[in-house]
Amino acid sequence: MGKSLLRWRRQGKRFGIAVLFVVAGTGLWEFQERQHKDAYTWMGVPTWDGFHPTTFHRVLRNDGFLVGWSDVRVNPLWVSYQVEAVGDDTRIGPRPNFQADWRTLWPIGADSYAGSGYDRGHMAPNYAIAAVHGRSAQVDTFLMSNITPQRPELNRQLWQRLEEAVMDHFAPRFDRLQVITGPIFPERFMDNVFNRVGLVEVPEAFYKIIVAPHSDAPLAVAFIMPQDVRGNEPLDDYLVTIDEIEALTGLNFFPELSAEVEAVLEGELRTQGWALEEVARRPGRFQ
Repeated sequence: MGKSLLRWRRQGKRFGIAVLFVVAGTGLWEFQERQHKDAYTWMGVPTWDGFHPTTFHRVLRNDGFLVGWSDVRVNPLWVSYQVEAVGDDTRIGPRPNFQADWRTLWPIGADSYAGSGYDRGHMAPNYAIAAVHGRSAQVDTFLMSNITPQRPELNRQLWQRLEEAVMDHFAPRFDRLQVITGPIFPERFMDNVFNRVGLVEVPEAFYKIIVAPHSDAPLAVAFIMPQDVRGNEPLDDYLVTIDEIEALTGLNFFPELSAEVEAVLEGELRTQGWALEEVARRPGRFQ
């Protein structure tokens, strides 16, 4: 009985230290926010409309991108980064190894997805971040806090095609792009609470928001892609409004937008200027 009590006390102490670490890390981000948010976000850091355990997150800063990390979902709720056009001859370094992120409350190892049937899906993509932000940023994309379970048909085909379109098609059309991407979970937490790869909750879909942030009239396109795709579907089959993504995630992506600009940018489905039809049916690299 005495040994059991001692063991529980030790575990409680470890958990208390971990929680204290999370609180301290959150405070550190608040201190650093002004310095870094303009380099990684546009019109404010994503936040939640109303407090709820499933939307609460803390911001992890990496080279080239930010992660809105949930210790409840054990997932990034959002990842925010900026890209610009790169040359056709751009070369990046070899793929780094996946690494655990010491900042997460729960241990997620590089082999946590082994045998699950799910790929380790990047939210901040390897190529785009490496090409624009350099080797150190590329290494950070292989932290497990930037990874979430994706079915192979999505990760290697449809999702990869969208990431490729961002860098090869959208970025050359504009000076720079703001991208926010992340998972979508069922509305009721308890409906999905045991659908996990180890400790990591499995999303039912993923979103990507792409903004060309012109000062006078910003443009945006947004997508939601479910896990159960074949992989060869046209990209424009998955177009949605930003308002739809906010309704499904409980997040507010651009909190500093004026009400007038927000109503158009987030509430209307507009594809003018993106020439999406040129890449919507283009085959991916792995098809």
